Amino acid sequence: MSKSNAPSAKVLSNLRNIGIIAHIDAGKTTLTERILYYSGKIHRIGEVHEGTATMDYMPEEQERGITITSAVTSCQWDPCMINIIDTPGHVDFTIEVERSLRVLDGAVGVFCGVSGVEPQSETVWRQSESYHVPKLAFVNKMDRLGADFEAVVNSIRSKLGANAIPIQYPDGEGDEFKGIFDLIEMKRLEFDPATNGEKCIASDLSDDEIDVLEPWREKMLEAAGEEDEEIIDLYLSGEEVPAAKIRAALRLGTLAQRIVPVLVGSALKNVGVQPVMAAVCDYLPSPLEVPAAVGIDPESKNKISFDVSHKEPLSALVFKVTMESGRKLAMMRIYSGKLSAGDTVFNITQGKKERVARLFRLHAGRREKIDTAFAGDMVGAAGMKFARTGDSLCNEEAPILLEQIADYKPVISLAIEPRNSEEGEKLDEVLEKYLMEDPTLELKRDEDTDQIILSGMGELHLDVVLERLKREYKLDPRAGKPQVVYQETVAAKGAGQGEFDRVLGEEKHYGGVHLSVEPIDRDTGRKISFEIDLEAWPGTWVEAVEDGISDGLQSGVVRGYPVQDVHVRVLSMERKDGESSPVGYRMASAMALKDALRNATPRLMEPIMYVEIGVPEEFVGDVVGLLGSKGAKIENMIDRSGQKVVQGLAPLASLFGFSTDLRSATQGRAGFVMKFHRFDVLE
Repeated sequence: MSKSNAPSAKVLSNLRNIGIIAHIDAGKTTLTERILYYSGKIHRIGEVHEGTATMDYMPEEQERGITITSAVTSCQWDPCMINIIDTPGHVDFTIEVERSLRVLDGAVGVFCGVSGVEPQSETVWRQSESYHVPKLAFVNKMDRLGADFEAVVNSIRSKLGANAIPIQYPDGEGDEFKGIFDLIEMKRLEFDPATNGEKCIASDLSDDEIDVLEPWREKMLEAAGEEDEEIIDLYLSGEEVPAAKIRAALRLGTLAQRIVPVLVGSALKNVGVQPVMAAVCDYLPSPLEVPAAVGIDPESKNKISFDVSHKEPLSALVFKVTMESGRKLAMMRIYSGKLSAGDTVFNITQGKKERVARLFRLHAGRREKIDTAFAGDMVGAAGMKFARTGDSLCNEEAPILLEQIADYKPVISLAIEPRNSEEGEKLDEVLEKYLMEDPTLELKRDEDTDQIILSGMGELHLDVVLERLKREYKLDPRAGKPQVVYQETVAAKGAGQGEFDRVLGEEKHYGGVHLSVEPIDRDTGRKISFEIDLEAWPGTWVEAVEDGISDGLQSGVVRGYPVQDVHVRVLSMERKDGESSPVGYRMASAMALKDALRNATPRLMEPIMYVEIGVPEEFVGDVVGLLGSKGAKIENMIDRSGQKVVQGLAPLASLFGFSTDLRSATQGRAGFVMKFHRFDVLE
């Protein structure tokens, strides 16, 4: 894309924003390495198992062989410019997948030729369905012992409910895997090992090969014929069906999510990667072919959207923030308008103006400086002080608040403490950087023990943070065992009074507050209202009361957790001439709040998780019994693609070790998805 000239519709139509999604160890990062190599972006193939993968540039990723951060890169595959996000497969990094899916137009699902659809690939696939992302499937690792292409295709159909249509077929499986058959062109494709698979040799098929492939080609043509009847007419009349016509029909079905084209290969052995890239260009959408991003007008609260054009007002979403060498880099998807280095934009989420100092095309750990980015682009911006993940950027005169990235609440916490005072100062600074990068991390300090309480999405999530502290900054704080995060609320109405009357320094400070608290609907947060004549009281005193209440709600009376779903009413205030002060009212309101909370039947709320288990019918009874033993409430039971799906709610505290118990109860044949539902009081 040109650095200075505005893009034409043709350029936009040749732009692809895609993600690589799958279960851990399905070969996502290996596939991306080959894509970068064959597109000329890198000149040496890196390997995950050797710790040299370009996209896994964090040491923890290289050591574990897993992708932790969503690495962003871009490459040219004529005629398309392709922005690629390589997403994590581990469940503890699901938020990374969510962030990516929110800004993608299409995706490539990678499946192991031996394992097929695994639990996390099912999770990610369903997430992509909720964002209406068209997809291709790539059956990888066909060179592995036990690889079974047909079984994987059936597994995609049965477990994911996807209309998987192979457009390729493997030439052999396991040790006998030699190449692939192209069902559209009806050619055999071999990838020359001497050129690391870069040279692709197409050859004609034998009569025996045609006989084997004909049923598969027929199924593909039937699917294409559903989109274009002329294909069926040509096929039935014995005429040749043009390859371009087949691709055009499959594209229509893919964009409408009625079809998932299936390709096959072995990324590690450099077989079948180039056809995947060609398929991305052929079947996945450009920014012009997806619905415009819908946002909210902050004044009217009405839904609005801008067309995908550089002539429209700016709308952009920050989907990730990283800290590199102490400098913030905001990764964003531009939905409309254009953005140039040096521009001042309005961060409507934070309510602040931001200056974009520099813009970059992203390539994993490296950057390519550009002058201007346009609608449809995914770029990095440096120099923005306030930007956080999920923020919307726009023009101040044309405000739009884009749909927020799902609000994931941390559910597991860990107490950590530095080994000495020097480490303590550095630890605070480093953790602040991590919080900026990862919105699913939370940090607070225990007032009694002075320990730092770090909260995250799971045990591995927190473990990776500790490893990064040690490796990147040589910090090795002591850590306790992971604990469940709670909140507090009240079950009844209660009133309380607070009076503060003390000399601080040489000044007398007084404040008197009478207030009440009462429960409100779950998930509605906190509400503070004044039932007094506010005009009769100085504004600074009223603000002090509100601040005291807000601070007090951060720590309840049961176990000191934040208080939610309460309405605090300030009923009256007392004054003493010459002695009343903001300090007095702030302290008095906090005292009154604690009194009222104690009188309002305080309750502890724990994280309730939504659990969905896919299981063969013969194990449904075992699963229901297991959930019952965990204190779960079964909400629903449905059939999905030949499997029973049990849906329920369960307290997180009872779900430690659940995956092991589930495997034991179902002989390893059940898969489950677990995500935060709400904080609530257990009945």
